[in-house]
Amino acid sequence: MQIKTNGKSGFTLVEIMIVVAIIGLLAAIAIPNFVRARESAQLNSIANNLRILEGAKEQWALEQKKATTDNVSTSDLTGYLKNNTLIPVVAEVYTANTVSDLITAGSSSLTLAGKTGPYTVTSF
Repeated sequence: MQIKTNGKSGFTLVEIMIVVAIIGLLAAIAIPNFVRARESAQLNSIANNLRILEGAKEQWALEQKKATTDNVSTSDLTGYLKNNTLIPVVAEVYTANTVSDLITAGSSSLTLAGKTGPYTVTSF
């Protein structure tokens, strides 16, 4: 008994178009979620950096016997950071005024996960 096979094999154009449409639909759903997750992770990193800087500021003020009205800059705090540095996440700038003021993070057009800067520890 001999089995007859058709010489033409492969996918039709309609089948390929359906697969491409399904992949496009999945990409349309996944990409905005990926962007949102990335911005959320960046915002969490900025919040973590602010917490680290606030702790360094408090330690610096205690060790240097500073009053709450004394001025502080982020360069004063580098000795209290791991590896004496703090790596910015999205080119934000950290600013400290006095010991009692909260350190802020921001830039000219920083908007992440629907929140606009400048950010402080309490804005999360």
